[in-house]
Amino acid sequence: MKKVFKIIAWTLFGLVLSLFGLGALFMYKVQHGFPVTYETEKPELSLAAAKPAILLFSKTTGFRHGESIEASKPVIQALATKNNWVIYETEEGGVFNQEQLSQFKLVIFNNSTGRVLNDNQQLALEKYVEKGGALMGIHGAGDNSHHWDWYVNNLLGTTFSHHPLNPQFQRALVQMEPSADSVLKANLSASWEGNDEWYVFFEKPKNARVVYYIDGEKILPSGNMLWMKDKNFGMGKYHPVAWHKNAGKGRTFYTSMGHSKDAWANPAYVKLIEQGISWSIQ
Repeated sequence: MKKVFKIIAWTLFGLVLSLFGLGALFMYKVQHGFPVTYETEKPELSLAAAKPAILLFSKTTGFRHGESIEASKPVIQALATKNNWVIYETEEGGVFNQEQLSQFKLVIFNNSTGRVLNDNQQLALEKYVEKGGALMGIHGAGDNSHHWDWYVNNLLGTTFSHHPLNPQFQRALVQMEPSADSVLKANLSASWEGNDEWYVFFEKPKNARVVYYIDGEKILPSGNMLWMKDKNFGMGKYHPVAWHKNAGKGRTFYTSMGHSKDAWANPAYVKLIEQGISWSIQ
């Protein structure tokens, strides 16, 4: 009987150890990316010359917000139809070359995570923005899996730390920043209720103009789990959730909201995306 108990105990111990190891490996991959393939073949582009063209890029090599990505596509396409834009949707990085990027008014990293472009493609996007192009990032595009200094400095202006875990999703009042760009905020709601996974960054975004913020003291921000015991902090009372920056002659826009498909059913959030696109391509 004792032998049986020993076998059961060692089996359970082995299972726990294996689960712990798999969890650690998964967290490492989320932060550092899964195996990466870089697409280098240039696609054939046929964009209507009379319409502003937008590149909607949803490639992921880190955590994939699949439901949000799929929910976003018809919504953004509907906004394009409404505003006379043209959307080129892809998860192939071959379009990131100077010649083809120049045909777009805006590039959207649509919950793109991990290392998604090779060195030459990253450089092409940097030059595109700095020469007058625009870059927008949605939610996961701002996590810490990209490992690209220019991108972090010019899209975010800050570094991702964690997101709340207990509970992961929380309701909060999203409030307009009074000093937000007057053109950008013209058609936006002064406040609205959001239910999202509120990203916590190590500091407020530098050299950025905030559009929306929440009261960070009214959410539970802790991201502690297992071996991570240093994530029990938030961003304080003033917690930005949407902002924009200048990058050379270009501009960037980022919102940390948009984790789930439900965000795309919220008219106030969709209006933020619409206004962010309009402002970016003006």
